[in-house]
Amino acid sequence: MTDWPGLLAAGAGGFLGAAARFLVGGAAQRAAGGSFPVGTLLVNVVGCAAIGVVMGLAEGRGGLSEGTRAFLVVGVLGGFTTYSAFGFDTVRLWQAGAAGMALFNVALQIVLGIGAAAVGFALTRGS
Repeated sequence: MTDWPGLLAAGAGGFLGAAARFLVGGAAQRAAGGSFPVGTLLVNVVGCAAIGVVMGLAEGRGGLSEGTRAFLVVGVLGGFTTYSAFGFDTVRLWQAGAAGMALFNVALQIVLGIGAAAVGFALTRGS
């Protein structure tokens, strides 16, 4: 049986997250210019920090309800972060002969993303 409230919460959150990604990532890319995918990097790092904060607060306060988790974590943050765009940006850099930039992109996305998630979680888990 389908969990309609959870599905609707995730879908509504996904819309908001995707719209925020479109606005934030696009603005960052326009501001930075160039071929390096700054917009994708920014939303991935911010999204990782945000999931760390949300889950840290949730753990400190006894968890999230299933509806809240579906809305915030699956929906908003799932729609906001851009792992598929990161993968495609990396392939595009590689195919353009910018192997060094492609590898640099991978390193930044992984190190900054995981670091942001850890910092966000650490700062809020005891709240």
